[in-house]
Amino acid sequence: MNLSLGSWLTVLHPTIVDLMTEQKFDWLCVDLEHSPTSYLDLQNAISTIQLKGKKAFARVAQNTHYHLKFPLDAGVDGVIIPMVNSADEAKQAVLNCFYPPKGNRGVGLARAQKYGFAFEEHLQSNLKNLTVIVQIEHVNAVEQIETILDIEGIAGVFIGPYDLSGSMGIPGQFEHPHMKEAIKKVSNATIARKKILGAHIITPKYNKIDEYSNLGYNFIAFSIDTLFLGTAMREELTKLGR
Repeated sequence: MNLSLGSWLTVLHPTIVDLMTEQKFDWLCVDLEHSPTSYLDLQNAISTIQLKGKKAFARVAQNTHYHLKFPLDAGVDGVIIPMVNSADEAKQAVLNCFYPPKGNRGVGLARAQKYGFAFEEHLQSNLKNLTVIVQIEHVNAVEQIETILDIEGIAGVFIGPYDLSGSMGIPGQFEHPHMKEAIKKVSNATIARKKILGAHIITPKYNKIDEYSNLGYNFIAFSIDTLFLGTAMREELTKLGR
């Protein structure tokens, strides 16, 4: 599977979204879990991203029908769902995301369905093309990774290192042997099934991309809008001795 490179959007001012979509990313993900994003801003961002020929993802706040319903109706190409820790929770994610008979997603008429003028088209797209990625960020999820990945409709996983390390009692210790072992277990199981293996390179340093790609990661979030902005400012001001 070829590398798919994207980034994270947390500031949905039209200028920021426009600048990010002009870059050579394959996809952009709007963060609904840790940013003050409104649904209106989300829909406008999705439209801009897709008009630039890129995939639009949304990370939702919780694995519930309520939290997934609007991003899907707004027309995202895929969702990233946090804290999926068991096969049962992965099954629930699938039910929340897909229309019957694959799931139990509620029917609405919004942007994704072209406001009622293309429901049948969207129905088929939802059942065939929606990308559902679950975040592996708890030790319980690591223990059940094979059964999570084997749920039909789960396209892959995205490793959340901060929460995962916290659940193991070693918060932020990414080089700890137990942490490395857990990540290796997840990556091996995902690669064996030829599914999406995602990770977030938080610091905007390009040399990390090849490092992760060589380890088998094929869905990489390269930094985040605020860090791109803040890092550039700090580096230039440091050169001025400030």
